[in-house]
Parts: sequence; C-alpha cells; structure tokens
Amino acid sequence: MEYEKIPAEKFRFVHENENLRDRELQTKARSYFADAMIRFRKNKSSVIATWILGLLILYAIVAPLISPYNIKDQDSIYINFPPYWRPIAELNIGILDGAKTLDSQNDSAMLALRAIGEETGFDPILKITGTHETEVKYKGQMVKRNTYDVVVNAYYQKGIIYRTFSLEEFEKVQRWQDETGIQVIYPYVETKDINNITGSPNIWYKVDSRGNPVADKDGNLTPAYSTNESKAGAEYTSLRIPSDPGNYIYSYGRSGSVQCRVCYYNYYRYVNRDKNNMEPTYLMGTNAVGQDIFCGIGVGARFSILFAIFVSAINLSIGAVYGAIQGYYGGAIDMTLDRISDILSGVPFVVVTTLFQLHLARRVGVVPSFLFAFVLTGWIGMAALTRKQFYRFKSQEFVMAARTLGASDWRLMFKHIFPNAIGTIITSCALVIPGVISSETSMTYLGIVNLSSFAGTTIGTLLSQGNKVVTSAPHAILFPSIFLGLLMICFNLFGNGLRDAFNPTTRGVDD
Repeated sequence: MEYEKIPAEKFRFVHENENLRDRELQTKARSYFADAMIRFRKNKSSVIATWILGLLILYAIVAPLISPYNIKDQDSIYINFPPYWRPIAELNIGILDGAKTLDSQNDSAMLALRAIGEETGFDPILKITGTHETEVKYKGQMVKRNTYDVVVNAYYQKGIIYRTFSLEEFEKVQRWQDETGIQVIYPYVETKDINNITGSPNIWYKVDSRGNPVADKDGNLTPAYSTNESKAGAEYTSLRIPSDPGNYIYSYGRSGSVQCRVCYYNYYRYVNRDKNNMEPTYLMGTNAVGQDIFCGIGVGARFSILFAIFVSAINLSIGAVYGAIQGYYGGAIDMTLDRISDILSGVPFVVVTTLFQLHLARRVGVVPSFLFAFVLTGWIGMAALTRKQFYRFKSQEFVMAARTLGASDWRLMFKHIFPNAIGTIITSCALVIPGVISSETSMTYLGIVNLSSFAGTTIGTLLSQGNKVVTSAPHAILFPSIFLGLLMICFNLFGNGLRDAFNPTTRGVDD
C-alpha cells in the first residue's frame, strides 16, 4: 500500500512563537437577583401588573392629599350623589355632570323641575331621553298623558332646603352675599299659601289642592312668597331676587334664630368660603355618609396595603423561625410542632376574628385585636413553606461542609440554608399580601370589624355602603369595586411573576 507523500513545507506550527494564556471571560458574572429580574421582565403580564400596581399605590398615597376634602368631611345633604365637577360638566360630554335618571315624569313633575331652575338659576334638566304617551283614568274618562324619561343634575335638583340660622349667622350670610353677589337666602313661603303643604322647600309657586304647579296660559308660574303683611322674619337688607317688589320676607321667626329657604348649592359655597367659595367637587361621587369617594378609596386602600404588609412581615418572621426549626431538626420536634400548627389551622378565621372583636377589642382596641387574629394562624403557611425548603437544602454538600468545619446549628440554619430559600419565601410573602387585603375587606364588608373610627373608612366599608344603593347610586359600589379588583389581580400577577423569576431551576435559562 502506497501513501501519498506530503511535502515538508506544508507543515507549520499554528502557535509558533506565541504565548498561550487563558483568555479573560468576555461576559460579566450575573447575580441571582439580576438573573431573576431578567426573567421577570420577560413576563409581560407581570410587568404590566407591576406598573398598574405602582399606580394604585401612588393613588392611595396621593389621592387623600390632593382631594379638596378629608375623610372627616361628611355632607348631610349630598348623600350618594353621583360624580360631579362643574368645569367638566359644562363641556356636555356626559361625564362628571352629576347626572341622575328619572323615569316616567309627568307634566307636573317636569314643571316642578323647571321651577327649581327658574328660581335658583340652576336648571336641573340635562336632557329628555324619552317621551311616552299613556292613558290614565281621570274623572271617569280615559285621557292621554305624556310621561318623560329625563336626566337631571342631582346637585341642581336639590334646589332649596330649609336652614335655621342664629341671628349672627344670618347677618354673616347676608354680608357674604353682598360681597360675592351669590344668592343664598331666598324669599320665605308660608304653608298656608301653598295649600298647607309642608316639607317641600322647592315650592315657591301657587299649587292646586293636589300639590301640582298652577301655571297661567303662557306656562308661567305664580310666586307664593310671603310679604311684609305677615310681619315674620328678621331684618333682611341683603341681595334680593330680581322679581322682588321690595316687600318679600326672607326668614321666619325672631326668637334668637330664624328659619330660611336656602339654595343649598350656593350655601355649600358659603360654607366653603375659606376654600375660595368652592363648589361641589366629587370626582367619584359621595357615599352613604356624604364622604368623598375619591378620597375614601385612597384612605381605605392606604390602610389596607400597609396593614397587609405589616401582617405579612410578622407572619414571615414567625413562620420562618418556626418552619426552620421544624425542617432542620425534624423527628420528634418536627412532629410536635406540626401537630400544634394543625390544631391552630383548624380554627376558622371568621370565628377567631369575631371572638376577638367581641372580647379582646375592648381591652386592646379594634386594630390590635384584628391584627392578632391574622397573626394567630397566618404564619402557618409560611412555616410549612420554610420547613419544606429546609428539608430540601439541609442535606446538600455545602451544608455538610459547613457542619464539618464546626458551624453551629443557628449558623447553618440562617447563614447557609435560609439564604438559599429566601427567594421562594419572599415570593410567597408577596402572594400573602392580596390574601390579607381580601380577608380584611371581607370582614369590614360584612360588618364583623369596624375600622372606620381608626382608619376613617375602608374599601370593605365603602363596598358595604354602596351595596345598599346599588340600583339608585351604582357609582358608590362601582369605583371601590374597580379599585379592589385591579389591586387583587395586579398583586397576584406580580406575585406569580416573582415566583417564576426566583425559581432556582430556571437560573441562567434564556427563554
């Protein structure tokens, strides 16, 4: 067999006259947390949820600060009123206009609404959405009547109310009227002039025996204002309505106080004269006690989030120590501690909360007793997770090496094993937060726990108040529900993203 001879000149040393060394790594080392953040950013739903969650937390911080009201401000007239802000309402775009729908209003009801606008200058009728012709029996005959579906501004519809002033306050209102040109006090109407109808301060016109407005052939209403002949009321020298011939009475009674007919919208501005005569500004409406829902959600969410974080931190501390002892020592110690946690986990949370509120709250307060109810059993899940992680890591080589070198049990537990499990534990702690918020909301919604005296209000309290008027004032439950729903969804998506990111089995994996 013959082989081909290769010329010697074709042979050469590849690395001749070169110094061979190990090359420096071209890539930078990546820490465990940096690697986890890379994986977290690839989870788009978790990233979006994180941004939304940040905005919700920012809202909870900022809303009570920028709201013109604080949680203690409660208006006894504007109760369950819809969202309203006059600059937006004047744009006629259908939002923040205080709109409320009234169905099947007859001609007399429409005339009464028109009368409110005619007297106060605030026309409550925004638009008529429908007209229906119906037949009704009248004096033995069937006659055709029109009914209307109308959208009104609830703040303007309130119109006039009765208000009793001291003589000093009566004079102060008059001075404010003269300074601003805003009419607050309107001429008084005696019941004898309106067929003895009581409790209807918006009736300033002649009515028939059934209380329906009486209009002339041109559709104009006839005033029924009291005059000087009745000799009732305190001295009135301030702004008068344009149609006043000079003898209308603007108050009733003089025994240290007077009763007046007051345009509440303008009276509201008088009450808020130190806030630059502020008009009603309720971006999310009001609730059952006249609180600003925009401010209330922020206050309630702030308490819920802080309370949940505090509970989670306590449960993490207790559960981590308890679970570490279980998982590290095992055997009889593990079995004994596990039976204790089994007994505690069998106690219903609702029962614990109720009993603590009935008995413990009297001694330590509502919030500490509620906190203790969460802590009593809340750490059990964290302990079980920590126990599982310790069973996983305690037989690893690095633990055996540390033990061989003389490391104490405490050092092995919290210097070697626990840091390797911290990612999973912290992630689970983040998932505990929405659970605490949900439980706290449920307890306050059901009325088992009342935190209003401490926090001002809570999301659960707002939901409970809104649930009672869900048909007449849907905004009262809509906005708290949206906020709570977003908070729960975003917290869970955020927690799920952390769980996947800190999963040690995916370290260094680029999907």
